[in-house]
Amino acid sequence: MTKGVAITGMGIISAIGNNVAENFQSLVKGKKGISRISKIDTIHKDEIMVGEIDYTNSELEQILKLSPDNNYSRTGLLGAIAAKEAVVNSGIKDINAYKTGLISATSVGGMDMTEKFYYDYFKSDTYLKYIEAHNAGDSTQKIADQLGINKSLVTTISTACSSAANAIMLGARLIKSGKLDRVIVGGTDCMSKFTINGFKTLMILSDTYNTPFDENRKGLNLGEAAAFLVLESDAVIKAKNKTVLGYVKGYGNANDAFHQTASSDHGDGATLAMEKALKVAGLDNKDIDYINAHGTATGNNDLSEGRAIIRVFGENTPEFSSTKAYTGHTLAAAGAIEAVYSVLALQNNVIYPNLNFKTQMKEFNITPQLVLKEKELQTVMSNSFGFGGNCSTVIFSKEP
Repeated sequence: MTKGVAITGMGIISAIGNNVAENFQSLVKGKKGISRISKIDTIHKDEIMVGEIDYTNSELEQILKLSPDNNYSRTGLLGAIAAKEAVVNSGIKDINAYKTGLISATSVGGMDMTEKFYYDYFKSDTYLKYIEAHNAGDSTQKIADQLGINKSLVTTISTACSSAANAIMLGARLIKSGKLDRVIVGGTDCMSKFTINGFKTLMILSDTYNTPFDENRKGLNLGEAAAFLVLESDAVIKAKNKTVLGYVKGYGNANDAFHQTASSDHGDGATLAMEKALKVAGLDNKDIDYINAHGTATGNNDLSEGRAIIRVFGENTPEFSSTKAYTGHTLAAAGAIEAVYSVLALQNNVIYPNLNFKTQMKEFNITPQLVLKEKELQTVMSNSFGFGGNCSTVIFSKEP
C-alpha cells in the first residue's frame, strides 16, 4: 500500500487560458474570462454572462488532428486536450507501462451536439453519429483512446458540481489501496443550451460578473473547461525518479440530503466533507493555509459554505477565495480546475484574490482574500459542492 499520492502532471483549458501556464498568468494578473455569449445561439445571450473558451470546435479538432467524420462533442474535445497536456507534463512515454486508469467527470456529456442537431436527426443520417456521443461515458472513452489507455480501469463520475473532486478522490484511493499505479483524474464540461436553460429556470444566473461572498451577489456565471491531473504511487515516483508537483493529502465526501439543488442553510454537508478530509489527511484545522472555496456567488451557496467554514475552523479560519470569478462555474470540471489552481498556489506560494468583491456579507464576519498575496503555503483545501447535496473536499500538500 502506498503512503503518498503524488501529482506529477497537470493539464487545463478554460476561459482564462489554453494550458497550465496561461491559466496561472491570468490568475496572478487578475484577468477574468467572463463575457457575453458568442458561440451558442441562445435567446438568453444578451441576458447573462459566461466563461467561454476561445477555440471553436473546428479549431479544437485541428489541434487533436481528428478526421472530418469524427463524432466528438465539445466536452470530449476539451477533455482530450487537457488530459493530453497532463500526460505530457508528467513526462509519461508509455502510458501502459504501469497499471494506469482514467477517471473523468462530466455532467453535460454530449448534450451540446444532441441539442444542436435535434431537429435534423429525422431528416438525414448525417448527424446520427452524435447520438452515440450523447452519453456521459463517451467523452471518457474518447479521452482514453487519445491517451492510449487500453489495459485498465476507465470510468466516469457524474455527481454534479463535485464530480471532478470525486474523480480525484477515487483515483487517490485506488493508488493508496494498490489497485492502480497511476490514474489520470479530472473532468470536462462544455457550454450548452441545456445547462443555460436549466440554471436560468433556477433563477441563479447573473447578468453581470459574478461576485463570490459579496452581500449583493446576484448569481453565477456558467463556464466551460477541462482539467486533468496525473496521480502516481510512491513506487512509480521512485522507479522513474519523477518530479512531484504536490500530493493529494486528504479527501472527504458527504451528503446533507437537504434539497435537490440547494445546500443546507448551515452547511451540514460541507462541514462533514471538510472534517472528513482533515481526518484522512491527519491534519488539524490550524494546518490549512488557504481554502479554494466553491464560492459560486449564489445566495444559498456562499451563505452555506461560509457558515460551514466557520463551523470547521472557528478562530483558525485561513485565507480563502473563490476563483469562479475568473472562469465561471465549470460544473463537473470545477473540482479539477480548482485542483490545478490549488497545486499552482502551493508551487508558487500565492493566494488568489476573490475578484469583484465589494460588500461584506451581513451573516458573518469572515472576508475572502481580496488581493493577490504571497505566502508560504504547505497545504491548500479545495471545496466542491454539487446539486443533490453531494459535497466534496480535497486537501493538497507539498509533503506526502
